[in-house]
Amino acid sequence: MHSSNHYHYQPGRLHPNYIVSYSRSSRMNCPKREFSKTEFSKTEFLETEHQADWAALLHSSPIDRISHGGMECSFEQEALRQTALAEAKVGNYADAIALFDELLGQNPLNATDYNNRGLVHFKCRHHEQALADYNMAIALDASLDSVYNNRANYYAHHGDLIGALLDYDMAIDLNPYNVRAWINQGITFRDLNMYGRAVECFDSALNFCTLQEHIYLERGRTYHLRGDWNCAIADYQRVINYVVEICDQLGEREIHLLTQAENWLDELLAPLVAF
Repeated sequence: MHSSNHYHYQPGRLHPNYIVSYSRSSRMNCPKREFSKTEFSKTEFLETEHQADWAALLHSSPIDRISHGGMECSFEQEALRQTALAEAKVGNYADAIALFDELLGQNPLNATDYNNRGLVHFKCRHHEQALADYNMAIALDASLDSVYNNRANYYAHHGDLIGALLDYDMAIDLNPYNVRAWINQGITFRDLNMYGRAVECFDSALNFCTLQEHIYLERGRTYHLRGDWNCAIADYQRVINYVVEICDQLGEREIHLLTQAENWLDELLAPLVAF
C-alpha cells in the first residue's frame, strides 16, 4: 500500500516541487545582454523550424563537408563552390544562386550543387525552383541523404506531412547519423499528434551527441503538448541551463534556443502563475 502522501505522477499535472521551487529569476544567472529588435525578429516567431542540410545552419553540416558524388572538380570549381557556400551562409542568397548557376553550367551532373542551390532557392521562397533542384539531385544521385531531408522539409512546409515522413525515412535509411532528419521526423510526427513516435525520434537523435539542446527543446515541446509537464519543464530547463553556461558568447542560435524555451515554459506555467 502506498503512503497517503506519496505523489503519483499524472500527465498534465505538475509535481509540487516544481511549483514551489521554480522562479523566473532562477533561470538566468548570467549578466543581462541587450538584444536588438533585429536579433529578436529572427527568433521570436520561429516556434518550429525544420533543420535543413546546408552551411547556414547551427553546426557544421553535410554542406560544409561537401562531397561531389565522386566527381572530380577543378580547383577553380571548388573555390567557386566555397564562395557560393560562404555567400549562402551570410544570407547573400541571390549571389549564391548566381554562383551555383555558374557551377552547374560548368558541371550539370553534380547532384550536391543542385541540392545546395535548391536549399538557397527554398530560403528565398522560390519553392518550385527548390523542388525542381531537389528532384534533379535525387535523379543524379539517389544515395544523397541530405537532399531527401531537404525535400522532406519542402513537403512539410506545404502540408504534405506523409510525403515528408517518407523522405525523412529515406534520409535516415541512407544515413542513420543524419541528426537533422531525426529531429525533423520528430517534429512532423508531433504535427500529426503522434507524440509517442515523436519522442522516439528525439530520443534516437540524442544518441549522436550533436544538436542536443535543439533536440531537448523540441522534445520538451512534445512532452508539453502531450501533457507530460514535468518532463517538458526538465527539457526546457536543460536548454536554459545550456545557454546560462555560455552566456558570455551568445549567438543567434543561442538566442533562439533561450527565447523559445522561455516562451514555451512561460506558456506552460501561465495557468499556475495566475493562481
